[in-house]
Amino acid sequence: MRIPLTKYGWPQMVIIPSVVLFVMLVLALGTIGILPLWAIILIEVLLAVVLIWSLAFFRDPLRRCPSDTDFLLAPADGRVTDIEILENSLRIGIFLSIFDAHINRAPCNVKVEKITYKKGKYKNAMNPESARTNESNDLSLIRTDVPQDQLVVRQISGAIARRIVCDCIAGEELTAGEKFGMIKFGSRTELYVTVRDAQYRTKCLVQKGDKVKAGLTPLVKYERCRK
Repeated sequence: MRIPLTKYGWPQMVIIPSVVLFVMLVLALGTIGILPLWAIILIEVLLAVVLIWSLAFFRDPLRRCPSDTDFLLAPADGRVTDIEILENSLRIGIFLSIFDAHINRAPCNVKVEKITYKKGKYKNAMNPESARTNESNDLSLIRTDVPQDQLVVRQISGAIARRIVCDCIAGEELTAGEKFGMIKFGSRTELYVTVRDAQYRTKCLVQKGDKVKAGLTPLVKYERCRK
């Protein structure tokens, strides 16, 4: 069965496997009689694991995203590390390990209002402080469904990640769960939502430690307030 791979993985999907295969070939041909057979086999197996992981990292799983417009879906795969109220916004932070799929997806039907890139450091993305110090890319979004709130999805580089990919432009409209980019090799993604208490109420549906899937797991629900 073919594993879907993302177009955002070029050129790493070519360079990394090519280097690993070259090293495996050199090891197999150049160390016979120098290293014991068990050592050669062990190293080859470890390199094969690296080869498989390098391809699996860029997997692009096919997903049927929920169509309910009352939900805000996870913009990334990973684990919820922090949930915080900042002034009038709810912030939900998601840490992506090197074993998670790294495709970023729109949390709902939105129009891209503005994209803001910021240079920064490469601290451990598990730390919420990384959102303020690390390299990041903010997508300011406007919901196209009611309520037409402003949202922000922040792509944040981690200690290993050094490449943020954003494949959309200001003025573009995205549907819920639509792919718009990725962060390569371990990272963090945050969702900022306006806190509401009139007409509609924003209800957080996840807790710290929860595992979430981009375009599948509801993070927030809009509930109409009773009169």
